Order: sequence, then structure tokens, then C-alpha cells
Amino acid sequence: MKALLLLSTFLFTTLLLSASKNGNKMMHLKKVNHEIEIDGRIDPVWDTADSVSDFTQHQPYYGKEPTRRTVAKLLTTDEALYCLIVSYDDYKNIQKITGKHDDSGGDFVSLMLDTFGDKRTAYKFAVSASGITSDARLLDDARNRDYNWDGVWFASSEIYDWGYVVEMKIPYRSIQYDEHLTEWGLDFDRWIPALNEDIYWCSYEENEGQRISKFGKLLFEDFQPSVKGLNLEIYPVGLTKAEYLSSGKYKIEPQAGIDIFYNPSPKLTYQLTANPDFAQIEADPYDFNISRYESYFSERRPFFTEGNEIFMPSGKESGSGFYSPMELFYSRRIGKKLPDGSEVPLIFGTKAFGRIGEFEYGGFLAMTGEKKYLLNNEEQIESRAYFGSARIKKQIMGNSSIGLLFVGKHTKDNNYGVLDIDGAFRESNWQLSYQLARSFKNSEGDYAASAGFLMFGEKWLNLARFRYVGEQFDVNQVGFVPWRGTVSFVGISGPRWYFEDGYIRSIIIYGGASLYHEKVDSYTDHGAVIGFNMQLRDNWGYEINFFAGNSKDADKKFTSYEISLSSWYHISPKWRGNLWSGYSKTYNFYRDYLAYYSWMGSYVSWNALDILSLGTSLNIWLEGKPEGGIEDITYNARPFFSLTPVNNLNVRLYVDDVFVKSTDRMEQIILGLLFSYNFSPKSWIYFALNEFRDRSDEFDGVGNIIHNRMHVTDRAGVFKIKYLYYF
Repeated sequence: MKALLLLSTFLFTTLLLSASKNGNKMMHLKKVNHEIEIDGRIDPVWDTADSVSDFTQHQPYYGKEPTRRTVAKLLTTDEALYCLIVSYDDYKNIQKITGKHDDSGGDFVSLMLDTFGDKRTAYKFAVSASGITSDARLLDDARNRDYNWDGVWFASSEIYDWGYVVEMKIPYRSIQYDEHLTEWGLDFDRWIPALNEDIYWCSYEENEGQRISKFGKLLFEDFQPSVKGLNLEIYPVGLTKAEYLSSGKYKIEPQAGIDIFYNPSPKLTYQLTANPDFAQIEADPYDFNISRYESYFSERRPFFTEGNEIFMPSGKESGSGFYSPMELFYSRRIGKKLPDGSEVPLIFGTKAFGRIGEFEYGGFLAMTGEKKYLLNNEEQIESRAYFGSARIKKQIMGNSSIGLLFVGKHTKDNNYGVLDIDGAFRESNWQLSYQLARSFKNSEGDYAASAGFLMFGEKWLNLARFRYVGEQFDVNQVGFVPWRGTVSFVGISGPRWYFEDGYIRSIIIYGGASLYHEKVDSYTDHGAVIGFNMQLRDNWGYEINFFAGNSKDADKKFTSYEISLSSWYHISPKWRGNLWSGYSKTYNFYRDYLAYYSWMGSYVSWNALDILSLGTSLNIWLEGKPEGGIEDITYNARPFFSLTPVNNLNVRLYVDDVFVKSTDRMEQIILGLLFSYNFSPKSWIYFALNEFRDRSDEFDGVGNIIHNRMHVTDRAGVFKIKYLYYF
């Protein structure tokens, strides 16, 4: 307890001594008495607005003057905030790529607002030169961006010979805010892809990146937003679904659903969905897994992703990938896939989230229906289930936080759940996160804990993570923590060099140690890691790391090792990609033997035209034999074609195929076609067609089993309309 008190005193003192380097950055918000037309033209009313133009480079040359001039202005009415950003450039340099909401490229500008003054969270509103909008919530002092958040706001752009102009209108009822504040946090951003140049109005440390805690100030002049009204969004959803049964027969059925958003106050949001269908979601990518644990797939269903920041454990928002807290609320357990490939139906779901002072809170309820399925040719029943979650977080010591989370599942026979305490101490260049949880399955349960420390200094980095999962810690019904009976620790440290000029931007060399204990093996794996990271100014870079140590799996002790490479190359506005590979000696739980294992993967996308994007991912997994030689090679590719003839109208076609060397044939093919048209804010028309083919056993007309023939296992077409009624 004494040590904890000393640590808290140190952290509190550190936070008090930390001062924003943008304290003199401020803009006065002036009020006008009439609406401003949003058309990308500079009307005379903008002459009355306060303006800023003192931007600074963050990359490629940190701290230098921008190579292009940018001017930003803000005005307000009682109902909405208006923004004008004028970006000067030669016409030929402006990247004019079509796109859809939250999915575009080319030149863009953005406005960021800390509407609660908490210095941890903010809204981001971005508009491209071609007029595509994008919005997000900045989380964890801008360490991460949640693009699942979508607001109702309006924007337009216009390109001229001398540059381009963006105008935005953000209704106050579309965002949450503290109506008692007299100032908000504020920043502007501009991305110039032809120059690989990123500029901000506020200045941030090169090693940290953007931080909400260092935003400038938007000062209200004789005005405070206080919009009151119904603030209700209703989305009726109508769809017709055709599912393939067999022998050329289809089941066609119309369905209807509804989504509701309601903001009774600027600090509270309700959300409800009934009979949802997620036709716009692509099939999960193929995953090759030789470990003893299940694979993780990210959530992409809109109802579960929108507004989910409140349910995140502290530290998950950091986005570094090094420390990842246990995911105790894994929403893919709701409406999950069953062993025969069918899905448990989601009947309805609702959640609420909001703020009271320094507290954030949220609640979630969902009900899934009963579902029959086949397992080993025997009929099974997945019972009707009720899911619930409750969350509360409090801001402490500046922009640090502490929180409590409960997640539960109830069926007619069982109760499952977990209770969690988590938090994070934060400064602009470091974060210490922690998590302690207790699971329950009826009367049984166990404990788990995790912690992570990340610090990126100007000349040095230090990273450490720890995780303990009790042998009886079972949250499989509500969360994703498959590593029961394990303890792990990783710590790395090393120098970092930043070069103010030249082709190389930064170099990091690091080393450290790793410990991993699995009770099932009664052994603690241990080893050392070294790595090298280089980033170049043309947005290309790579990282190499090597691990070696002693391990034990399935009663076999062995010297384990792994070398891996990852590389990213975004050296042109029209090209982007990644390349990764690795080679290791490890235990193959799929084959149940010890051997070498290798992998290689890549992703590339190309904007062939302003309206056309082509690309693919390609993965190769190579399994070795214990005695040497190759056991098998598996190939997976996912090429795609994406056409956007006009903004917000897209046609996307993709193929996901799996080829296995030992059989010398394609084992699985997924075909997907998606037409989407975002014809109005948060209003869509979708047409989706998906087909799954594999070589699973099938039956002929008289009941005989047909083996190893590629055939259709599932085919479905969905036409869906979702329309926003905004009150």
C-alpha cells in the first residue's frame, strides 16, 4: 500500500509539472445569426471569423515550416458549428480520389474538438479535396482513432487552380459536449500526399505524435452551445434475402429491422437494434493456426462497434500492439457462429453510454434466439441467451483513468460472467495500464491480471507487459481469454535516433527478455529478443527481430527460435502495401509434432484511376517435418476490385481462395460482391452477394456421400435499405 501511495504521488507530481506547449494557441468563436451555405465557396460572412494559419510540420521534417499555406476559420450559430479550411497548392498536385464515408484517399483536412475538456477524448471531422467525409473519436489522448463512430454532419469541397476549399457544418445535437464549458480543445490537420507532408495547427513532440492534452483552445465569445431538442435518429431497415438450400432451390424471405439512436442530453446516448442483418460485412479472412488456442477475429458489425469505446479496458486504445489487455467483452460471442457454420440469431440489442462530470458510464443488453445445429451428425441446440454488460470509468490525475466492468451471460441452465477493475496512468509519452479480473461460471471462478508499460522518449524506449490467467479463469462465453493457466512477461528497451534531415527518419535498436509459463507443460519458456527498426522519410520502413530461448510443449523440451521481418511501403499516393515473413522452430499443435514453421505475407493496393482501386493480399504458410523436409504448403489470396464512379457509391468484388500443395488443388473459395450507396448521412442502399465453396462431404440424390468435390455450401443475396429519420 505504501509503495502504491508513493507511485501515485510521483505520477500526480509528474502530471502537474507537465505543461502544454500549445498554451498560447487559441481561436475566438464568433456567432452569426444566419446559416452558412455549405458549398465550398468563400462567402463574405467568413471575413468576420477569427482565423489561424500558423501550422507546423510533423512529418516529413519535424518542426519545419509547411511548404504549402493553410488557413482555418470557425463560426457558429445557435444550432451548429461551421468550419472553413483554405488549402493552397498547385492544381496538378492535388490528389482528387473518389471514395465513400470513412474510406477515401488523396488530400484532406480535418477539424478536431475536445468537447468535454477532459484532454483524453475528442471528435475528428475530416474532408478530402474531392469532398469525401470521414469522422472518428480520438481516444486515449489521441493514441488511437475509432472510425466506427459516425455523426450526422455536412461538408462540401471545391477545387480551384490555386488550391481547394472545404466547408463543414456540425450540428451541436450530433455531438456530445459539456454545456457548462466556456472553451473546448481544438486542433486542425492537413495531409498533403504528393509531398508526404502532415501539418498541424498545434505542435507536438516528434516521438509522441498528436496528443489531445496539448490541444489549443477554442474560446466562446458571448455564446455557449446548449441545443435542446428530441435529438432522435430512427433507421427503418428493409431487406429481402435469398438463401441457397440445395439442388437449385432457394429460400426467399423479406425481413425488417430497426435501429434507433437517442440523445436525451448532450451527455447521454441510447442505441437499440432489433432484428439486425449485417449484409454489408465481408466474410472473415482465412486464418491458418497451428497453436493450441483459438483464432481471434475483430468485430465489424456496426451495432457492436459504434460507441464501444466505453467498454474498452484501459490500455486497449493505445494502438501500439505491444500491450493488449485481456478482452473480457468479446462481442462476437453474441450471435456467434456454430460448428456447422450457421449463426445464432440476434433478436435485439440495446446500449446506453454517457458522462456525469469526470465519470463515463455505459450499459449493454442483448438477446439471442434458440438455434438448432449439427455436430458430428447429431442435432444440438444452442439455447436462448441474454447478455449484459455494465461499465463505469472515472478520470483521475489529469488524463489518467480507473474503471469497473461487468460482463455476463444467462441461459436457462447456466450463468457466466466476469468482473474487472482496470485503469491507466498516462502522460504524453508514456502509459502504465493495469487490469484485474474475476470470472464466474455458476459457482466456479478464478482470477486473471495484466499490466503494460509503454514509454517512447526522444532517445530511448522502454516497453514491458505482464499477464496472469488462472487455470479456472473461463470467460469463453463472453470474452476472449483462451490462455488459461499461463503467466507471461516481456520487457524490452533500447535507444532511438531521430534525424532532422536526410532520407532516414529514425532508427530504433532494442533488446529484452521473455518468460512464459504454461501449467499444462509444467515449464517456464524463457529467452531473449533483439530487434532493429528503421523508418524512412518517404513513408517506407521495416523491422527485423530475432528471438531464441528454451521451451517445452507436449512433454518435449527444445531450443526455440524465431526470426521475423515486417515492412511497409506507402511511397506513392497511388501505392501502399506491407510485406512480412518469418521462420521459427516451434510445436505444431495442428500436426502434433515439433518442427520448423515458416510464413510469408503481403498486401498491396493500387489506385489505378481516381475512381478505381485494385489490390490483393497473399499469404503462404510452410509446415516442416520433424525429420526435415516440407510437410505441406498452404496458399491464401484475397484479390479485390473496387470501383467508385462517384462519391459514396461503390462496387466491390473480392475472392478469397485457399490452395494446399499436398492435394494440389483449391480447397476453399469465397466470392463476394457488394454494391453500396450512401445517398444521405447514415442512409444506405446495399446489395450483397456471397458464395462459399469447399470440399466438405455432400450427398447425392439418393443419400450417398460424395467426397472431396468442390461445391457450394452457402450462397446468399441480400438487398437492403437503411434510411435515417432525424428529429
